Amino acid sequence: MAGDESAFAALVERHRRELHVHCYRMLGSFEEAEDLVQETFLRAWRRRDGFHGGPLFRAWLYKIATNACIDHSRHRVRSITSFADIPWLQPYPDRLLDQIASDGDEPEATIVTRETIELAFLAVIQLLPPKQRAVLILRDVLEWSAADTAEALELTVASANSALQRARATVKQNRPVRPVAEPSETERVLLRRLIDAHERADAESAIAMMREDIRITMPPLPMLYQGVAMVAPLLQEGLAGPGHWRLLPTRANRMPAAASYLRPHGETEFRAFKIDVLRVEDGLVAEITTFDHTLFPRFGLPPVYPEA
Repeated sequence: MAGDESAFAALVERHRRELHVHCYRMLGSFEEAEDLVQETFLRAWRRRDGFHGGPLFRAWLYKIATNACIDHSRHRVRSITSFADIPWLQPYPDRLLDQIASDGDEPEATIVTRETIELAFLAVIQLLPPKQRAVLILRDVLEWSAADTAEALELTVASANSALQRARATVKQNRPVRPVAEPSETERVLLRRLIDAHERADAESAIAMMREDIRITMPPLPMLYQGVAMVAPLLQEGLAGPGHWRLLPTRANRMPAAASYLRPHGETEFRAFKIDVLRVEDGLVAEITTFDHTLFPRFGLPPVYPEA
């Protein structure tokens, strides 16, 4: 029995990272995706007598993972109607996506792309009912056939196609302009300029790098700041009030990001404070999604700013 369990664990383990990305797309939460991968492996072990590996093993695991995520989504207590109502949204560090993309033998390596992992896309699909979200991901991200998608979700092909059409319409209506495939030099330069302005507490320069319709959200807090007129006072207070700042560039969800360290007045250390993930349009910051300091270890970032 122990030998069978070890062999099965080795078989499923090679798919862990790509299944984690899949569950992350389904749920929008890095931590919940970790739990759901474990749930997937547990369900697969319980059903192992019905499947013994082979070329369809990966698809079998995806089917189990997708349905586990659907079940999990149904137990979420909040109804989602806007971007400000997604308390579980979390970023995915690019350093982990790069590890997947470098594994040439993993089929998922070909689809860890910005358009399927960016925060704006993840936020929009959280507005979808769980099965619509699953159909959209299986069809448009994993490129499954209508028949395979319907079988995995216990739907008719007609129902699956109808769900896909409704999901695509919701995404088209709510999703911002589709970004370039990878972070551009323009984005990297903009990030460096924004970091410089932030460290100099130059709110005016930082605001000049933002679109008039900029949007800021702060999961898990139900806050939405829309437009420069609302964002400017928030930024001015944040730069001038609590202390001094140091920032490190990083990347999340194939987007530029900055890790902020705060040294409060009267103290000597710059300590981890927040991570801002930026969406850039036409050379200006169109959206900032802010996450707290608890995510720093996941990004490989130190808890105290490395002065050296």
